[in-house]
Amino acid sequence: LRLLLLAPWCDAMDVGEAWSAFQWVSRLARRHEVTALTIRKRLAPCAAQQLAGRCRVVEWTEPPGLGRLSRFNSMAKPAYALFYARARAWIRRALAQGERFDLAHQLSPLALRYPSPAVGLVEPLVVGPLGGSLQTPPGFQREMASSRWYTRLRAIDRLRLRRDPLLRRTLAKADLVLGVGGYVRELLEGQGVPLRRFDVESETGVERLPEPPAAPFSRDSVRLLFVGRLVRNKGARDAIRAMAHLQDVQGLRLDVVGEGEDRRRCEEEIAQLGLEGRVQLHGRVPRRRVDEFYRRADVFFFPSFREPSGNVVFEAMGFGLPLVVADAGGPAAA
Repeated sequence: LRLLLLAPWCDAMDVGEAWSAFQWVSRLARRHEVTALTIRKRLAPCAAQQLAGRCRVVEWTEPPGLGRLSRFNSMAKPAYALFYARARAWIRRALAQGERFDLAHQLSPLALRYPSPAVGLVEPLVVGPLGGSLQTPPGFQREMASSRWYTRLRAIDRLRLRRDPLLRRTLAKADLVLGVGGYVRELLEGQGVPLRRFDVESETGVERLPEPPAAPFSRDSVRLLFVGRLVRNKGARDAIRAMAHLQDVQGLRLDVVGEGEDRRRCEEEIAQLGLEGRVQLHGRVPRRRVDEFYRRADVFFFPSFREPSGNVVFEAMGFGLPLVVADAGGPAAA
């Protein structure tokens, strides 16, 4: 098939959505004739180079200045407007020049905020996997109030699903909408978005079954692992607080891999609870080292209470780890 894949921020060296988008594009390119439209961060490696020889890549670069606002850029994606305009213009030109595609697939972003530049131009159209727009549970709202101002922009997601004509048109005209969990369909239908077809599909897959553990848990040491950005909703603070209730468990350790605005609060929790010897913050580490942490861990502990999909949950599954996760959002569907 001739596939048109819309995959802004497609990067094998990144994490999260950009890494997932790369996995989709590279694997679909093994079986089909792929044209991928993408945009990259200014200092990021080119997707065209990473996918050279596997598919055709049309790539643009983010405007200058956005790299200094990495968290805002990650959440709000202001460069998506540029991607939308350039991708839609490119598709129009390609069709006018006689190119034809058997299917268009809007792979990312994950959030339920972004219209597809392919809508009305290429059919059939697949959108997703989509996720997010989750509400903060009442018990966490007070602590979430200290988060950066732009994280509260999520509050208008549901209004946009009801009122944004471009977004509603994308979702209503898509031949298939994929969601990371059943909660996505409930959310869309609750906002009056008509769907032609909806299926559940994770944005991340487990490609290989792990080797069986070489030995059962040691009686002398159990290592818990948290992987994720250090922002309040990911639950690193809650994982640390849980360790304070397990002081009687000898040899229990928690490794926290990730960086973010909540790091100082996590450090304060560790000090106040006297957990300096039992909890270690490793910060952001290269992708290959993340895999090393998975291999050393005994249990994956990820109590995120507002997690759209939870890539890290599937990564932990890929290493055969038992999971402790919140029964909410994407991890609940895993």
